[in-house]
Amino acid sequence: QVQLVESGGGLVQAGGSLRLSCAASRTPPSIVAMGWYRQAPGKQRELVAIITSDEGTNYSDSVKGRFTISRDKAKNTVYLQMNSLKPEDTAVYYCNTRVVRIGLTYDYWGQGTQVTVSS
Repeated sequence: QVQLVESGGGLVQAGGSLRLSCAASRTPPSIVAMGWYRQAPGKQRELVAIITSDEGTNYSDSVKGRFTISRDKAKNTVYLQMNSLKPEDTAVYYCNTRVVRIGLTYDYWGQGTQVTVSS
């Protein structure tokens, strides 16, 4: 089991910045990626950004150039720096950890943190 605790959400004006943090209770060697997803009201949860075990990153087109995902392995923490925020970035942001063990994939989720961007 991996417990994830997010923090850093809040209310910000358009054009502003926020930094989300996700602290993992542990990071087993079988982790293949950590990432951030978001879900806006009435919409499906969507990928925002991921960082793989070999430090590769991937972003959704809607956030490329504005958001940056990073990880501090010593602190078992992954961050999402969000700049130039837009009202359409408003959503609940969820931290995810994907573990592959004995050929099976396990996804662990945090409780979510609200990000609201006002126009």
